[in-house]
Amino acid sequence: MAGKVNEIGLSKGDYQGRPSTLCLGCGHNAIVAQMIAACYELNIPPESVVKLSGIGCSSKAPTYFMKRSFGFNGLHGRMPSLATGALFADTSLIGVGVSGDGDTASIGMGQFKHVTRRNLPMLYIVANNGVYGLTKGQFSATAEEGLALKKQGQNQYVPIDIVWEAIAGRASFVARSFSGDPQQLKSLIMAGLHHKGIAVIDVISPCVTFNNQDDAFHSYTWGKSHEVALHELSFVPPVRAIKVQYAQGESLEVPLYDGTHIILKKLSQDYEPTDRAKAMEMLEQANEKNELVTGLIYINPKQESLFDIYNLPETPLNRLKPEQLRPSPESLEEINQLMY
Repeated sequence: MAGKVNEIGLSKGDYQGRPSTLCLGCGHNAIVAQMIAACYELNIPPESVVKLSGIGCSSKAPTYFMKRSFGFNGLHGRMPSLATGALFADTSLIGVGVSGDGDTASIGMGQFKHVTRRNLPMLYIVANNGVYGLTKGQFSATAEEGLALKKQGQNQYVPIDIVWEAIAGRASFVARSFSGDPQQLKSLIMAGLHHKGIAVIDVISPCVTFNNQDDAFHSYTWGKSHEVALHELSFVPPVRAIKVQYAQGESLEVPLYDGTHIILKKLSQDYEPTDRAKAMEMLEQANEKNELVTGLIYINPKQESLFDIYNLPETPLNRLKPEQLRPSPESLEEINQLMY
């Protein structure tokens, strides 16, 4: 890759950030690598991206990709509020939020549910490892019932399913991936970056220090042996010709609003990701079988985004001139007359 550049003249090195301080083998590093690869291949200028995060090992990840982008590391569980403010003020930016299972499914659950129902246009990645790695491995809200960890005892609670919560919260793009499946993860990231609405990707991302026993549901060993892919998935940018080689009935083409497409080749089951009720039913069946279902689980490319609801102008709000933001004396007088 030395010396190779993309269509806007940038090398992969231009999409990197600071050296990672995460543990060697941490699944979060794999997420960082695929984020770099996706943005490089999509020819996205780093300066057009705003990275947002809360608190936790996962929330350190934005430091390690696209150092030339805008970024803000905020309070624990409050990343959705930061994202809403930043993207509402400047709709020209591509929003990328990186959170964790603690940051999203515990202290940040309320904000997560509201940002999904508002359908804020952004990529929302949850690096999910089932533990609080930054504070030495306590159980998180996504840890499976009965999990035993060193010095933590046994988890007595049923886990929160982030994908289930995202679909219930009316997110318009919901997927799950595994950090040990780089090709699928990159394709989902690419599709999520082009989705006009919130794109939630729950990434099972093993913590090699605190939660990587062979029988733990968030470990590399368990993930590789229990992963059930719904389909083979590829993302087709608008500049490329769409060529589907599969026979009739074996593939599904999902168009996105900007001319891009997601091509799904069905594998073990006949699955329709635009059917919200079927998605919930499939998740329930998979959870009963302890299967790690990955892929694009639900998408609604026609759902109105927060920007559509408020009919925001093409010019970002933070670039409007004072006279465009301030009501004229005539309009104020008209409003005052209506009050009497």
